[in-house]
Amino acid sequence: MGLYLNQIRLSDILHRIMATTKKNRKRSSRNTRKKASGADSGIQSGDIRTFPTATKALFNRPNIERLRPSRIPADVFKLKRMEELLNALDNPHQNLRAVHVAGTVGKGSTVAMLDSMLRGCGWATGVYTSPHLIDIRERITINGDMIGRTEFTSLTQHVVEAAEKVAPEASFFELMTAMAFLHFADQAVDLSIIETGLGGRLDATNLITPAATLITKIDLDHQHLLGDSLADIAREKAGIFKPGVPALSVKQEPEAEATLREMAEQIGTELRVVGKEIDFSSRFCVTDDLGAHMRICLRGEQNQYMHLPVPLAGAHQADNCGLALSALDLLDSGSTEFDEAAVFRGLATTKNPGRMDMAWQQPRVIVDGAHNPIAMQALMREIGSHIPFDSMICIFGCNADKDVDANLEMLSLGSDKIIFTKASNQPRAVDPQELCRRFETLKGRTCQTTENVQEALQIATHAASRDDLICVTGSFYLVGETLGFLQERRTARTAT
Repeated sequence: MGLYLNQIRLSDILHRIMATTKKNRKRSSRNTRKKASGADSGIQSGDIRTFPTATKALFNRPNIERLRPSRIPADVFKLKRMEELLNALDNPHQNLRAVHVAGTVGKGSTVAMLDSMLRGCGWATGVYTSPHLIDIRERITINGDMIGRTEFTSLTQHVVEAAEKVAPEASFFELMTAMAFLHFADQAVDLSIIETGLGGRLDATNLITPAATLITKIDLDHQHLLGDSLADIAREKAGIFKPGVPALSVKQEPEAEATLREMAEQIGTELRVVGKEIDFSSRFCVTDDLGAHMRICLRGEQNQYMHLPVPLAGAHQADNCGLALSALDLLDSGSTEFDEAAVFRGLATTKNPGRMDMAWQQPRVIVDGAHNPIAMQALMREIGSHIPFDSMICIFGCNADKDVDANLEMLSLGSDKIIFTKASNQPRAVDPQELCRRFETLKGRTCQTTENVQEALQIATHAASRDDLICVTGSFYLVGETLGFLQERRTARTAT
């Protein structure tokens, strides 16, 4: 999904379109606030005949992704409602062979690497992730391809019709999850890789009985819903464990690991930690063909993989790759054999849009959806290790339910100039002026603010020299808006 434009200054495009887009942005923002609040939700299943009406029907549903923390009801998560919806749809999730993935950071990377390895071995895979960056259909893919608009519209109509009968209060995420289960069952994929939306125990995805459960790195996030300690959050993530279903995890902080092991024992499954019960090691290296990257070695029960290059940048991706590889080894059995060369080739094709994604080349613009302190720290570290630059201009915006001060502390480690902004379609976003005030108080450094990412990019591109780097981060919604905007500019440039 990386968008590469050469031989044209981004600022030359930006300043020409700013005046004509302000009115549309304001209208879009008003509509988004209206939808997030649940207003204007009168679209019935019989009205869903086109892709635009399908997306409108979904976005008009209660949507936790768009609500401020103070407006999220305490009883918003109800598996009973999801169970009734799936039952009305003839329980498509019961026909899926799946891997279930939960965690605070690294879910998307782990899912992407596992998916690429399985496809490299000839498997048909269905992948369900969230949030999307540009197109809502990114959430439901088969063999790397988004669900088609016609199929998406038909599934939306079908699921909304079922919800009208048995679950009229079903949320956006619940409907999307049901659609994914239906699509993967209809297409008879070999394996579905299902990523939780938030937490695990009460997540809408947690009605499947998977072949394996995976836990990525656990850190403090969404404390207002999941708890204030690593133990509390780990307990919610471990809610995806099932009796007799193997559970895998990356190395965790002692508090989180102890809770995961306790929960595994209570539920009746075995937890195996990559780097402990599973023999695993990683190292940094530099080669002419791959440049700076990580390599891993892993000995599983079925296979061993030695000196495997990790396709995604960052030392932390070695652990995610080890977890994905452990899952692959677990899926290997007497009836399934994964060719090592095919695994290597598949892994090498891994793409992870919106994470360390170089979206523009002149000037260089990198986007990354680092939305909590551990991810922000990793981003600053990996940019410094892998991308040469004279100075870095950071465009940052985040949501109100994040640890804002800790994010700002990590952001200050690598940025030379900071422009605070917000995603125009995200009511949960912190006001840029508030971010600037808190940053100046925390670090004693000056900063700038804009009301939208387009204006922030305009300022940054005018200020950036040839060897500088612009980094857009802090929120997947901000990254998605940036990528969508740059994609529009690319299309406009190609058409002229």
